[in-house]
Amino acid sequence: MGLSVAFFGTPAFAVPTLDALHRSTHRVAVVVTQPDRPRARGQRVTPSPVKAYAEAHGLPVLQPTRLRDDDVMGALAATGAEIGVVAAYGKILPQRLLDWPSRGLINVHASLLPRWRGAAPIHRAVIAGDAITGVTIMRVVAALDAGPMIDRVETPIGPDETSEALETRLATLGAELLVKTVDRLALGPVEETPQDDALATYASRVERRESQVDWMRPAAAIHNQIRGLQPWPLAAVLFHGRRVLLRQSQVAHTRAVDVEPGVVSRVEPDAIEIAARPGAVRILRLQIEGRPAVDTRAFLNGHPVRVGDRFDPLPDAR
Repeated sequence: MGLSVAFFGTPAFAVPTLDALHRSTHRVAVVVTQPDRPRARGQRVTPSPVKAYAEAHGLPVLQPTRLRDDDVMGALAATGAEIGVVAAYGKILPQRLLDWPSRGLINVHASLLPRWRGAAPIHRAVIAGDAITGVTIMRVVAALDAGPMIDRVETPIGPDETSEALETRLATLGAELLVKTVDRLALGPVEETPQDDALATYASRVERRESQVDWMRPAAAIHNQIRGLQPWPLAAVLFHGRRVLLRQSQVAHTRAVDVEPGVVSRVEPDAIEIAARPGAVRILRLQIEGRPAVDTRAFLNGHPVRVGDRFDPLPDAR
């Protein structure tokens, strides 16, 4: 027998989980998402991806500004939901809400907890150079991502995989695991494993200042920064005074010997090799800010790059 579910989510990462629940034997009684706000380059007020999905499939939507308000709690209680499912909702849930559903709330978290608790677990895993990540289904408690774990799935992170591509994969894996977990909970209590707080790491929000590339760092660390800051804010440098966003890279197999960090050590038809300390980074795709992203071959056709040219750090972190 299926459960009646209150779903809490906002960004694109949450949509596969909502879709999987909607197609399952369980009933989505209400979808709670953040209020419409300005998004993307044009800053037009638009609904969240979760709201767009819910409206397209005829699911009831709530967009409260304060979850603890009496009218919000009354509206949730009226749905008859037995369990809450959270997938990147974007706000801390108050204790009053945690105490509401008869079967509590569970969360789809994009890391192998207790590693990378917090707002940006996917980006932080890639930036740190982690080889493995996954999704954890956990019980929601008042402390940040600290609840007991119900189930999890692991997956390798490719050496050149971006945080954007990894997020897409984890969203699908998380959706599948979540429905299996709700299926189990519908049959009765399941084993829940406490987290080891001593092993916890914190995944802080990504900030624009992290775009700054420091060529004095090792090539592998810079490569991880480039692939981990996608789709925003993107690693950035200056080339001939213009801000250039680095969209795709690899660690060079050859060492840039006696080349100053930040200087072009090699130009290939499809790659620009820039010296780091140690090693070098091959840039495969890049973008002059305000223009479309292009592969390096296309970039070189319009912007000649020569050995000895510099890709300078940004003058500040704004």
